[in-house]
Amino acid sequence: MPDKKPRWGFTRHGHPVHEHTLDHLPSEHWWDKVNKTLAIFCTKIVGTMWCAYVFAIFDCLALPTAIKGGTYGIVQWVASFFLQLVLLSVIMVGQNLQSIAADARAAKTFEDTELLCDRLDTHTEGGITEVLNAIKALDGKIVK
Repeated sequence: MPDKKPRWGFTRHGHPVHEHTLDHLPSEHWWDKVNKTLAIFCTKIVGTMWCAYVFAIFDCLALPTAIKGGTYGIVQWVASFFLQLVLLSVIMVGQNLQSIAADARAAKTFEDTELLCDRLDTHTEGGITEVLNAIKALDGKIVK
């Protein structure tokens, strides 16, 4: 199965820039595609605050048993149930938000860089042309 044409072109090093995560993962076999699709689906489900709420409610079902176990039972419940399940989803939500913000910053930086490169054209008057002319004028005056 040939790779899809990248939506956003290629990087300077020739890597494709696709719109969807699954398109970045080339698959040689049908089961690779199924496994990757399932992994992305599970990540999207678990990485929500709704999943964190469901895990928190689910964990509270084991709380009475943990309380009967005393301090050790409560510590074990917090460490092995609550922190692992609930914080897993909460951290994934935070990482998704950070990823969205990083993508926006990268896009803005790229746009700004393109704008600067367009304005620093060596064939236009002003800007870098004046700097290059000044360097050329200094070339004969430099004492070695």
